[in-house]
Amino acid sequence: QVQLVESGGGLVQAGGSLRLSCTASGPTFDYAAMGWFRQAPGKEREGVSCINWKGDSTYFADSVKGRFTISRDNAKKTLYLQMNSLEPEDTAMYYCAARLWDCSARGADFEYWGQGTQVTVSS
Repeated sequence: QVQLVESGGGLVQAGGSLRLSCTASGPTFDYAAMGWFRQAPGKEREGVSCINWKGDSTYFADSVKGRFTISRDNAKKTLYLQMNSLEPEDTAMYYCAARLWDCSARGADFEYWGQGTQVTVSS
């Protein structure tokens, strides 16, 4: 079993930055691909970014490419999402998710989910 806890969300002005963290418990973090998803009110869940278990392959949605970076610290069992140049369109609940080995852009492919952290970007 894997438990995921996100933190780092908040209110920021457009153009600002936030760093989200996701801390995992359980023995499988080292073998898990870790993803960030987001969902805004009235919109479908969107895959934002993912990093594979080795940390040598990443995925970014077109909407965040060049602005967001993803990283992981296996020793701390923590996943990060550095978000720069934030836009009001980035406002959403952000979720951390885990699955074994390799990334997927589909949320349905992830077995474990955190409770989410709210990001609000004001214009």
